Amino acid sequence: MSDFLLLAFILLCAGIIAVPIATRLKLGSVLGYLIAGICISPLLGLLQVDVIALQHFAEFGVVMMLFLVGMELEPKLLWQMRNRLMGLGGGQVLMTMLLVMSVAMAFGQSWSTALIIGMILSLSSTAIVLQTLNEKGLMKSDGGQASFSVLLFQDIAFIPMLAIIPLLALPEVATLTAGGSEEHGLSLVENLNGWQTMLVTVGAIAVVILGGNYLTRPIFRFVAGAKLRELFTATALLMVIGIALLMTLVGLSPALGTFLAGVVLANSEYKHELESDIDPFRGLLLGLFFITVGAGINFQLLSENFGLVISMTAGLILLKATVLFLLGTAFKIRGAQRWLFTLGLAQAGEFGFVLLAFTTTNGIIADNVASLLLLVVALSMLITPLLFILYDQIVAGIYARGQEAEADEIKEDNGIIIAGRGRIGGIVDRMLRTAGYTATVIDYSSKQLDILRTYGISHAYFGDATRPDLLHAAGIDKAKMLIVTIDDKEQITELVAYAVRNFPDLHVIARAVDRHHVYELWAHGCRDIIRETYDSSLRIGRSAFEAMGIPRETADQMKMAFHEMDQQSMIEVADVYDMNIPAHENEAYVSRVRERAETWEVDLHDRMMEIMGGDTEKA
Repeated sequence: MSDFLLLAFILLCAGIIAVPIATRLKLGSVLGYLIAGICISPLLGLLQVDVIALQHFAEFGVVMMLFLVGMELEPKLLWQMRNRLMGLGGGQVLMTMLLVMSVAMAFGQSWSTALIIGMILSLSSTAIVLQTLNEKGLMKSDGGQASFSVLLFQDIAFIPMLAIIPLLALPEVATLTAGGSEEHGLSLVENLNGWQTMLVTVGAIAVVILGGNYLTRPIFRFVAGAKLRELFTATALLMVIGIALLMTLVGLSPALGTFLAGVVLANSEYKHELESDIDPFRGLLLGLFFITVGAGINFQLLSENFGLVISMTAGLILLKATVLFLLGTAFKIRGAQRWLFTLGLAQAGEFGFVLLAFTTTNGIIADNVASLLLLVVALSMLITPLLFILYDQIVAGIYARGQEAEADEIKEDNGIIIAGRGRIGGIVDRMLRTAGYTATVIDYSSKQLDILRTYGISHAYFGDATRPDLLHAAGIDKAKMLIVTIDDKEQITELVAYAVRNFPDLHVIARAVDRHHVYELWAHGCRDIIRETYDSSLRIGRSAFEAMGIPRETADQMKMAFHEMDQQSMIEVADVYDMNIPAHENEAYVSRVRERAETWEVDLHDRMMEIMGGDTEKA
């Protein structure tokens, strides 16, 4: 018992210390877990911990992850993404797999082993890439959306890979592994012939699909009647473990079964409850899995084959980057976005660890080959943050400084410029056009602009609106108005600061992300600032007044009273806001906020009562 507690304590300490440090350094949680495993590897060796056995237990985190991935794959979403999903995702996996297979065969591997190696190395790191894109605010960019399409296809492709790989096993490797193992687990197909095995396997898959469709709802309704949250969590775990066990008994991958169950439950009313219950277990077990991968890295093998491993890693990144760049060009991903797509997905991924563990456990490829591939996958993931730094510091900077050929040539001067035509910019643009005004729209999403041009909207141009040269091409020096509606907070601030500083007669209307962003824009000199959720919140508040029986005209007056006092309060606080001092360290700012907090609500309450005619029962 004490040995188990000591091991759990070591693993938790390693993760708790390494992951926050890695996250702060923008390396991502997966790399944090890998580094944690590397650091505690000598200690686990001294304690004689069976890292491989621990890894087999932690692999259940992958099973849970595939269940959650399946629940996100709604048919409507897949259909909407079908072109990029099949073209970018399918093209990347197929081309990388065939190229890696060719290289492996050139180095003497059999075609089946080479194909398995191609499958393993064709997959990129979903965890690292998505987390990094979200952290940098790049998820909605063209490069981010294209990366998501590829990663989603890879997640789906992982399932048939698990099914195909055992069929490619080398007889001599499988025999060698079987001869060295005396484990005999439970099986429903052990003494069956081919067609009987097929019937049992198909029957097991049918049980998963039909059970997901017809049994989960009554079971969860029955459990929900107890009104105990922990019982619902236990039921969710029971379902995932039961499906995994069934798949194991018929000789299939547990991940395949849980993935199918997740797809079946994608439209279930219990979807979000299941996700919230299972996600913590998935996170902990995946973290443990990556720690065991780090701890299992053979550094002696790395030192003995240092040149070979580095060459293989560099070759893999170069090969995948070439494939991605060509696909990005074919699918019209332009400028810096193409490089974001290329560099972001050039590594191998965590599914590669899973497939390698699966191949070695089942004797599908030789241990020495798997050990080298494990080092390649781990090193390529460790290099990924450097590739994103390369994009941020060099590639994005080059395009921002003047790659004019990447932006559309702007041939009109409308007097109004809209930076960004997303949800907000699109509505503003339509409102202006219906009143007879034409704005020059600049947007960094070529996909969005292609859609607009399909509908005959020709005044929208591709480009980065924060670039001074592009703004001058759009006629900012003669424009009457600049409307800033782009998504990124820092880019909004940068553009507003440039426009206000260089064109004092230009009327700038800026979208603000939150209250503190309002203060930043105010400090830069912008005086027409709209919080992105503010007006909709006022309308909801007015509807709430009406639902309480207050007449529409009175509710409108109350809404305006709130708006006027909020605006007054915002201006008073903004006047003492200093961008160069953290808000909590600015004594004048803190004092003004406290002062307004003490009087604002009381004053507003009195004003509301006055509008309502003093009827406190309605308040």
